[in-house]
Amino acid sequence: MAEMGVNRSEKGDIKIQTVPIAVTPEGFWCCPTPAGFQKALKTQAVNPPLNRPNLSSPPHKSSLHRKQTSFSDEKKPTLNRSKSANSDERKSFSVDSTIANGCVTTEDVPKCKNESLPRKLSIEFGDSSTCDTKVVVRGKHGFSVRLNVHKNVLMESSSFFAARLSGQGTGMPCLEIDDCDDVEMYVETVGLMYCKHMKQRLIKQSVQRVLRILKVAETIGFRVCIQACLDYLEAVPWVGEDEEEKVVSSVSRLRVDDGTNPVLKRVSSIVHEPPKDTLAHILDLVLKSNDERGRREMKSTVLKLIGESNRDSDKSASADICCQTTYASCRSCLESLVVHFRQAAETQIKGQPMHSKDPVAKQMALAADNLSWLLEILAERQMADEFALMWARQQELAALHTKLPIMNRYHISCITARLFVGIGKGELLPSKDTRHMLLQTWLQPLINDYTWLLHGCRSFDRNVVEEGIGRTILTLPLEDQRSILLSWMGCFLKAGDNCPNLQKAFEVWWRRTFIRPYAEARVSRCRSNTSSASGPL
Repeated sequence: MAEMGVNRSEKGDIKIQTVPIAVTPEGFWCCPTPAGFQKALKTQAVNPPLNRPNLSSPPHKSSLHRKQTSFSDEKKPTLNRSKSANSDERKSFSVDSTIANGCVTTEDVPKCKNESLPRKLSIEFGDSSTCDTKVVVRGKHGFSVRLNVHKNVLMESSSFFAARLSGQGTGMPCLEIDDCDDVEMYVETVGLMYCKHMKQRLIKQSVQRVLRILKVAETIGFRVCIQACLDYLEAVPWVGEDEEEKVVSSVSRLRVDDGTNPVLKRVSSIVHEPPKDTLAHILDLVLKSNDERGRREMKSTVLKLIGESNRDSDKSASADICCQTTYASCRSCLESLVVHFRQAAETQIKGQPMHSKDPVAKQMALAADNLSWLLEILAERQMADEFALMWARQQELAALHTKLPIMNRYHISCITARLFVGIGKGELLPSKDTRHMLLQTWLQPLINDYTWLLHGCRSFDRNVVEEGIGRTILTLPLEDQRSILLSWMGCFLKAGDNCPNLQKAFEVWWRRTFIRPYAEARVSRCRSNTSSASGPL
């Protein structure tokens, strides 16, 4: 870091203050922000040194060593105009002591009550004796930078400067850029015109800073810099969704087409619609995974992502693809589950006991778990009505259910419970016949497995499931409610807590059956009496 003097004139006195300005060996100027200048000036204004000619604190030994090393690598001789006119070899903008200690002046303005700092700051880079062009960049808050540069460098690098400087007469031309949005990046972008290896200069920059340089380079038509920024953005990782959105937005707004596609290919594809075969391949990989932990984590991840896409995207664009692919996987898993149940039932008929580690038992549990996951996907996409119909029609599976030990069969009761919960919450709306068939086929197997579900299934929530079953029953006609609840009542009186507690649904059915008709009849008689009493005399 080079130290530069700040000359402030006040009542004839000159006070020297130091503000850090970074100057690289190749002339890559790192202009501090206006806020950085104000902060440095404010610090020195609040804590002025006492009786010291040098206001800056002594540099640390290590920083002094770095400073000497940096400037020892630079080329000390200043550039003359004949050398700068050579367009075959890009110059290294050397920095001598006069450039490093550039001129920074502050203009006095009337101070506000809460301000003790000058509002206008002016910085000057380069040596006018070795340069033939001056560029003045003014910010929106009185912050300006004067750049002493070479005309041929600007014209070769920038179409904007080439148009402005062409046809200039004798003498040193001076270009003025007013109301610049980002003076700091404007100075750095002009400094990049003197760099031989621009890619190496951008490597250590942040994505946000490169985006700012890209904006300035696109404004002034600095095509080499634009391409270098795009190459950087194409290779560097984008951290977080916010940074990704900034990169995509900035690159998409470019008015040049060359080089933008490699950057945008990271987030877009030639195929605009989500490919059906890709989604099917993802589901197939998860469903056929042999590692339990990996399968469980990927199921959670895919389910979360499908939920996010359901909320953020147009449902009509991808609903058909997701629905067809998921139901194809459901049918495959369901067929596999029935086959394994048949094999297990044949084993039981032969009198051969089957434990939980048996290969067939593992395949049954895996197929049931896969079906539960696919049901969650369909419920998240609000497309599970057909699944309820598929499950209600599995009379063979329900018959095989009774022939197997509870420890091997209870997994499919989890699917039944999830369907009842979904219907009770309004997540799926199957027809009346489907709801009745579902209760007729699967309520009794669920009651038979209820003890194991309560004590052997950690994800089973008794209150939620019982509420879902009760609400599903109450959606049926009153006669169907009666037959199902009376059947449940017989089981509940025998099993007690080992049976779903549907008393709330029973009370609602009771009031509908024994109280509501008489209440309605009483209200009807009252209305009749009122109308007859108010009739004509």
